[in-house]
Amino acid sequence: MKLTLQLAAIYNLIWGAWVVLMPNHFFELVGMEPLNHPMVWQGMGMVIGVYGLGYWWASYNPMRHWPIVAVGFLGKIFGPLGFIFNYLQDVVPFEFSYTLITNDFIWWIPFFLILKKVHTEYKWRLT
Repeated sequence: MKLTLQLAAIYNLIWGAWVVLMPNHFFELVGMEPLNHPMVWQGMGMVIGVYGLGYWWASYNPMRHWPIVAVGFLGKIFGPLGFIFNYLQDVVPFEFSYTLITNDFIWWIPFFLILKKVHTEYKWRLT
């Protein structure tokens, strides 16, 4: 659990810094038009980076700090659902889905297993 959360933290901090410092780079890589207002994308990078700090702190005691893992897991579920909703309405191109692979999909199983262990051992106790 500790290693998973530390890897997630490092990934999120790097991804967040990349998006904040080079907001158009992802769009260039996948051949999408850059945003008219990159500040919105940079704001997303800042939020993802802050998640990284939360994951790092949670790694010290994942069983106690399970709410941070739960919030991250929910984000990793709702992000792809939001993409699907917008893709089906032709609001966002398919190329945007590449962000879901590393930001969301690869973390589903490890985060689920952490939360399952918490539930099994502590029955979602808050203390």
